[in-house]
Amino acid sequence: MNMQTKAPHFHHHQSEENDAGYKIFGAIGRFAVKFKWLMVLIWIVGTFAAVHYLPSLTNATQSDNSSFLPSNAPSEKAINLASAFGKTANSAPVQVIVATNNSASLSAADLSYLSNLQSSLTKVSGVDSVRVAGQSSDGQADQLVVLLSGGSNTNPTPLINSIRSDISKVSKPSDLQIHLAGQVADEVDSSKKSGTTDTKVQLGSIGFIIVLLLLIFRAPLAPLITLLPAALVVVLSGPVIAELAKHGLKVSSLAQLLLTVLVLGAGTDYGLFLIFRVREGMASGLAPKEAVVRAMSRVGESITFSAATVIVALLSLTFASFQLYSTLGIPLAIGIGLMLLAGLTLLPALLAIFGRATFWPSKRAKTTYTKSGLWGRVSSSVVKRPVPVLVGGLMFLGILSLFVLHYQSGGFGGTTVAANGTDSALGDNLVKKHYPTTSANPTEILFVLPQTVWQNPEPLVSIQSQLSKAPEFTDVSGPLDLNGIKITPQQLTSWYKEFGPPSTNPSAEGTLPKNVIVPSSTTGYQNMLREYRTYSALANFIAPNGKTVQFAASLTAGDPSTTQALNATPVVRARVQQVADSVHATNSGVVGEAPALYDISSISNSDLKRVVPIAIVIIGILLAILLRSLIAPVYLIISVGISYLASLGLSVLIFMDIKHNSGLTFILPFLMFIFLLALGEDYNILVMTRIREEARHVPLKKAVSQALITTGTTVTSAGLVLAGTFAVFAFVGGSGSPEIQDIGIGLSLGILMDTFLVRTLIVPATVVILGKWNWWPTKHGSWISEEDK
Repeated sequence: MNMQTKAPHFHHHQSEENDAGYKIFGAIGRFAVKFKWLMVLIWIVGTFAAVHYLPSLTNATQSDNSSFLPSNAPSEKAINLASAFGKTANSAPVQVIVATNNSASLSAADLSYLSNLQSSLTKVSGVDSVRVAGQSSDGQADQLVVLLSGGSNTNPTPLINSIRSDISKVSKPSDLQIHLAGQVADEVDSSKKSGTTDTKVQLGSIGFIIVLLLLIFRAPLAPLITLLPAALVVVLSGPVIAELAKHGLKVSSLAQLLLTVLVLGAGTDYGLFLIFRVREGMASGLAPKEAVVRAMSRVGESITFSAATVIVALLSLTFASFQLYSTLGIPLAIGIGLMLLAGLTLLPALLAIFGRATFWPSKRAKTTYTKSGLWGRVSSSVVKRPVPVLVGGLMFLGILSLFVLHYQSGGFGGTTVAANGTDSALGDNLVKKHYPTTSANPTEILFVLPQTVWQNPEPLVSIQSQLSKAPEFTDVSGPLDLNGIKITPQQLTSWYKEFGPPSTNPSAEGTLPKNVIVPSSTTGYQNMLREYRTYSALANFIAPNGKTVQFAASLTAGDPSTTQALNATPVVRARVQQVADSVHATNSGVVGEAPALYDISSISNSDLKRVVPIAIVIIGILLAILLRSLIAPVYLIISVGISYLASLGLSVLIFMDIKHNSGLTFILPFLMFIFLLALGEDYNILVMTRIREEARHVPLKKAVSQALITTGTTVTSAGLVLAGTFAVFAFVGGSGSPEIQDIGIGLSLGILMDTFLVRTLIVPATVVILGKWNWWPTKHGSWISEEDK
């Protein structure tokens, strides 16, 4: 090509040396290199100070998904009805079960011990109230229900330890055994035995990344230098977010898990963007410090806009009505913001300090890029046959997208099982033995009656009968059927006259109320005491106002955490409304895991339609600013959309069609779109900015070819790192949780498809086909002939 004939036109366009982006990020690079030791010191000292002086993120997370529902959700309205019992959305129950060591019934001394224990537990910090749950039908066991205060279920381990310590201090009859039971105790004991999940995810992700980078670089220092900024930000961001949580920021346990994966994955990506460019600079003969500054001037803008697209996508979540999503964005955006800062300051400083030692003993830093090798062959195919590459890729993605038509929302629950031999496992076994008809995870049905049941108990008979016969429920407990103990309306009225309203806290001394005439015989006294405790347990089913009543039932559809139970929610609610109408109830509702998951799933699907357009528009604007084009952002975002549909279709194919799961967890489509939209654009930005840079000097086809050769390894390495961290999240963070595994595997597969098909084949082929229209309305690169000879 005769460059002399084209030279006059070249000066009509801005040269790269005068590009504002190059100047700004070159200056940042020079600053980081000049003050390299200060940069390292600031980051290390700042991280240690944050860990020492700021709170832990573990103590700030909220794990109850239902507490993130908007106030107009049916589940929240039902919870408002339950407030008549003193319950809140955040009240987490802990069961305390006491049973005899033999086949004898509980004695008066045993019941007195229970009352003393109840009085003692109410004084434990973090306990909201302690209620009588009532004796078992065999008379050999009794339960207390400890309701924790609103914030205690974020990290219940210290409180469970305090409850157990308090139990050990109350003198116990020798014939009794006492254990904790229920989900909260199970989770605490399971966590103690298996270790904390987030630590495992961190260590697993870091180990995977180091091994992969060792294979890529064949140098011991390069992986550590690439990973160190991301690892520091993972440690630093937790306390920073936890401090903000103290001032009102709501953080879910899912955000805590995703923070580790996202920061390590994205941070390593940004590190690879820079370190590969530094290696390229050294290969061309630049001194290490010069190579760092030049690399920063070239990819600093790419890193910044990559992080900006992720941050924008995450902040768009604040428009979601489901608070699990709306509160997910800000904590993760903070992590990415800190990661960007570290990528622009700490990483250049480390590369300047270690210089060529970064790549020792590999000789790759002294080589130049050629058209030989994998990416040379790929680039040649894309440039020579762009239309077949594009059409073939779109057909493959289109076929996978068709499986989305089979998509069905699934639950996001799962019941934690206590580790064998633990205190809670023993307690759970006692509950199953003595309370066989009581569900460990009941669905609660509430009615507000026009009259108090003390004046008219007959509606209770009708409700109990209808619910027990309804095909949607099994094992219905209520005011007239308490733990298998049958109570007649006449008994209920008689007890009310004798004892007054049922007390949630029978007298600490284990005696009857003062106004009650106590039988003279020991047997009579003991029988009355049992009746009184049974009556007191009715406080869990009849509110103090006497009008709000509650029934606990198991679902015929199965465990409330399952997709079948979730899908049964509309029928369950319709049945409850039918029963409510028959007794002229003024209000009714259903509280439990299944209805909460149903509402969450419905809101999640509507949020996807609300948030996605916002994220697309804002990211499109960012891409237009970066690429100085109105055309490129359109097909780049379309490519992400097609990749998203294909990835979701692949997940449906694997988990529903092949593994025969009844549904995909409702959160997967939402997270998949946000992460593929944001992280997929990372690789778009790297490839497109490199094509734009190369097109300043060579024809577009050659620019595409050269960009693929130089960025192919970077993009695929970064994609493997990110996909690998999500895989670790799936198999380590999701141990025992199929839903977490689906999320991790789905995201991992989506990123791999995006990396190896969309970014490196479909997008470059589109660039070649569109030619100079890629840069419309600017004329970038038009001073060089489009013919690649």
